[in-house]
Amino acid sequence: MTEDNHSLTTEFILTGFMDHPDLKPLLFVVFFAIYLITMVGNLGLVALIFKEHHLHTPMYIFLGNLALMDSCCSCAITPKMLENFFSKDRMISLYECMAQFYFLCLAETTDCFLLAAMAYDRYVAICNPLQYHIMMSKQLCVQMIIGAYVAGNLHSIIHVAFLSRLVFCGSHQINHFFCDVFPLYRLSCVDPYINELMILIFSGSVQVFSIAIVLISYLCILFTIFKMKSKEGRGKALSTCASHFLSISMFYGSLLFVYIRPRSVTEEDKDLPVAIFYTLVIPLLNPFIYTLRNKEVIKMRQKIVKNHEKLK
Repeated sequence: MTEDNHSLTTEFILTGFMDHPDLKPLLFVVFFAIYLITMVGNLGLVALIFKEHHLHTPMYIFLGNLALMDSCCSCAITPKMLENFFSKDRMISLYECMAQFYFLCLAETTDCFLLAAMAYDRYVAICNPLQYHIMMSKQLCVQMIIGAYVAGNLHSIIHVAFLSRLVFCGSHQINHFFCDVFPLYRLSCVDPYINELMILIFSGSVQVFSIAIVLISYLCILFTIFKMKSKEGRGKALSTCASHFLSISMFYGSLLFVYIRPRSVTEEDKDLPVAIFYTLVIPLLNPFIYTLRNKEVIKMRQKIVKNHEKLK
């Protein structure tokens, strides 16, 4: 196809949630509330971990960076989605699309490696408690975090670079609430086979590698827990890992469904609810999953509240 026969598209219309116009005010309120709670919960957790030196341990440092990436994910998606509820044209440029997907991919990829690092941290804490400070030194913790961010950036840049090879013409309606790659592939006049292959290779590699670390770590943890003679020790160890394993299951399950499952490019009706789950719901739930049963974080919060009341 040439530019003479078809006008090239550099702007798109995001049509997600527009099938039921009567529900727009309600959906706006719901998603705006989710956005506010997500940002307050995650950034509040980051601030708490940063402020309290007592929480400057590998587990909480990983958790703080996970909360930061959840905030990044929410900021990349939600503001534009909220704007489109009352926008007449709901337009988004190709460069905005690339930027939106870049930050989403950065957040999700970095989360994969951070969750794997957190699983390894729990493995060392439970299976090798006497060697914990040697095996999980501050230097190793910093290296893991830097590695997660570097991998997230490289992964994002690769997919955004491959997006630039596509040519869009004809229809410019994206049946989604943000610029994910698969809805863009459906609009391409150029065969997106190479892009799909890169998604399979790189996204698949990231998820297989991180999931393998998580599974191996938790298998070792379970074997160690079952060997414990103390019921109290078993309960404490299981409680420590339960929240992390719940978050991992939700996160990887949704990503595998969207990006690795067969025929994901053609089955667009299934993408929308799952995308809501991993871009909006998981960042909302993570701060609560990790902190509601965490006694140390609860104590720190109570301490800050009491100090604030005394100042009044």
